[in-house]
Amino acid sequence: ELSPQEYFGSLQAGRASLAYFSHNVSPGAQPFLEQIENSAEALQDYGISVVKVNCPKEDVSRYCGKENALRKAYLFRGNMLIREFPTDALFDVNSIVANVLFALLFNEVKYVETLADLQNIENALKGKLNMVFAYVPATGTAEHRAVMEAAFVYGTVHQFVLTTEATLLKDAGSDEPDASSARLLFCHCQRATDLGQPCRRTAMGQTLTMLNIHRHLKLMGAPLVTEVAEDPEKVSTVHLQLGLPLVFILSQKETYEADKTTAEFVAWQLLGKAGVALLSRDLVDLNILLRANVALKTPDEGVPIKYLVLEDTDEVITLVEDKNKVKQIQEAEEENEEDEDEKENNNQDIQDDQVVEAVSRDKKRELPLEQILALTEETFHAALLGTARTVVLFYASWEAVSLAVLQSYTEVADHLKGTGDVLLSRVNCWDWPGVCTKENVTQFPTVKIYEKGERSVMYNGMWGTEELTSFIALSRVSCPLKLATIDEAEGYLRGEFPAELSSYHHTSLLGVFSTATSEAREAFEEAGNILSGHVTMGMYFEDDALALSRKYAVSPPALLLAKSGGRSVEGIALSKQSAQDMVQMIRYKLLDNFPEITVQNLPRYLQLRKPFLILFSDGDITQMESKEMLKLAKGRPQQAFVACWLNLKKTPVGRGVLKAYFATVPSLPVLIWVNLHAGGQVFKFPSEQSITETNILSWLEKLKAGLEIPSSTLSEEDWKPPLPAYDFLRMMETAVPELPLHASRHPGDTPDQHPPRSPGGDTALREEPSQETKTEKVGSPGRDLRGTAPRLAAREKQGKRHSEL
Repeated sequence: ELSPQEYFGSLQAGRASLAYFSHNVSPGAQPFLEQIENSAEALQDYGISVVKVNCPKEDVSRYCGKENALRKAYLFRGNMLIREFPTDALFDVNSIVANVLFALLFNEVKYVETLADLQNIENALKGKLNMVFAYVPATGTAEHRAVMEAAFVYGTVHQFVLTTEATLLKDAGSDEPDASSARLLFCHCQRATDLGQPCRRTAMGQTLTMLNIHRHLKLMGAPLVTEVAEDPEKVSTVHLQLGLPLVFILSQKETYEADKTTAEFVAWQLLGKAGVALLSRDLVDLNILLRANVALKTPDEGVPIKYLVLEDTDEVITLVEDKNKVKQIQEAEEENEEDEDEKENNNQDIQDDQVVEAVSRDKKRELPLEQILALTEETFHAALLGTARTVVLFYASWEAVSLAVLQSYTEVADHLKGTGDVLLSRVNCWDWPGVCTKENVTQFPTVKIYEKGERSVMYNGMWGTEELTSFIALSRVSCPLKLATIDEAEGYLRGEFPAELSSYHHTSLLGVFSTATSEAREAFEEAGNILSGHVTMGMYFEDDALALSRKYAVSPPALLLAKSGGRSVEGIALSKQSAQDMVQMIRYKLLDNFPEITVQNLPRYLQLRKPFLILFSDGDITQMESKEMLKLAKGRPQQAFVACWLNLKKTPVGRGVLKAYFATVPSLPVLIWVNLHAGGQVFKFPSEQSITETNILSWLEKLKAGLEIPSSTLSEEDWKPPLPAYDFLRMMETAVPELPLHASRHPGDTPDQHPPRSPGGDTALREEPSQETKTEKVGSPGRDLRGTAPRLAAREKQGKRHSEL
């Protein structure tokens, strides 16, 4: 930490330094300063010092005077300014090291955006230097850092070329261009003689880390074919040292030229996968060499060399590639067998890595957000008052689950297009934390439906398009809906009224009340408010309510439950129940007697905290099995357990469940009794017995009497995430207790006062700019150094430091 005078006085010609100028550090700048401090050691390896310059209050110089200047970090070489970075482009150690080295290695690393630029560089290098071409989906990532660190070491040996344009991958000859994965190609331009032909390319098969790039470049620098004249057991090459096999092509004086050509052809095919050596039988006196034409030496100690007779070069290549494939499968199995303790030691990203992967894969695809209104602090309350029902998605633009749900939300907007009484909107809590705090949003993402700006209902179901659409559609109708005539009530039970819900498959609940049952009616109305969006509830309390209830053999107060479009109506008498009791009873009545368990509905049945009698089947169950299980489920003992079935073809995760119970999947169908909430014992119904109500009840009696031995017992550990969830809003409040992250625009503001942007930059699902910021572009012209990797949801592991090499 230095004063401005000390800092500028200490600058040495040719020495680079990264400086951050600050008056007094606001809490909002604290996370940035922590990352800068963490990066100091890594940058020191490259001779770059990191300095915090403490500006006096009265200082109005270029770097201390302007508020905008204090939101930037400056890179100097000597006393010359090389580059200025917005602080939110330097969001972690990877982004700091990557962007600083990118700026300093301007001549060593060429950035290209078009195929023409790439071809011009390639043509200029032919016969002179080799080229290392790297694609990274975004700058500031761990992969970008790895490429920059490699360029720092090898920049004088090879010409490095970088792009973030996925289209160049295919143009550059990558076999499987994947826009979500960083790739590196080594272009052999030094040995290119034909200026009209592109340089040969060898793709790096591993992930882009500094160690893997170093390994790949070492392999590319090794001789294409090594000629050896000693016992193969004694031969050691760079390939064996780096853990790759070595293929010997056995030769003799008479066929030397042809064998050398064959060896070179094989070497090009196996470049980066194995080494190739030409071994002369004339110079090595080993009898075994006379009975083979190819030998394979693996890097494993103690493994003898394999001597083979192969027909053609394809067999040589297959020999190496298949061996690698088997090795990969073995490694994958070993990873899967790691114990749980090791898994718990992994970083937090393991909890949602599949979501992060899916979001990252689609990051270049823009979502159609035109039908979803982006709300701000100023427009939020006006929007709620302007429409009968406003659906609001509260999310964070850098958080993976939020971005995945935003994709579902756009599909919901498509389904509800043209629905005039519903407004779909969104609030980015990263930009507007004040709004989210006032609305009591404590987790991302959250969906709430507001009725005329007043009462709100929070969605707590699955995040799929179908479930969200159904919730919003059901919320459009009052819950409970007051019905005026018996005809309306009958139409409601048949699913024909109201008309806007006729296309949605749902169970209709109708409360029938007389004028004397006002207490039960009030409890029913309160239950309707709680269940709004999840069920449809009607209410009939006209003078002829008694006639309607008697038709279904109940007296008011009563609940009529209609399934399958009114073909089956169950009458349930209501006693003096509280609203909460009614909610619990309604939720229970909505459950099927013998349900098919799916990922979506499992939580509903787990909440009953009862043992499961579950029939696992590889496809649909037979009519006889269904009939017997349904009889059992409807019988008297069903209150004690949940009778259900699971179709492994529709819900393949069931195979994993069976493996947890039995280690291997038993022959199907199989009937299981498992009590997840007490003891965790798993019992298997005898396979020699047929699945009938009588046999199952007899077996259950034996279980009750303790006469059956459990097949397995599940662990008593709590089924919780490895680590506690983040409370993102609390973290944001701690970081910025006084100032909102997105300053409100006041009439006196000038156009130059840009509000800070979210760290997502142009992330996966790009934020649609608001009207007031559409014309504003933040950042310097040319290369965009703002970085696009989300801060928390998709953090990469810290890149290995260069000193490790």
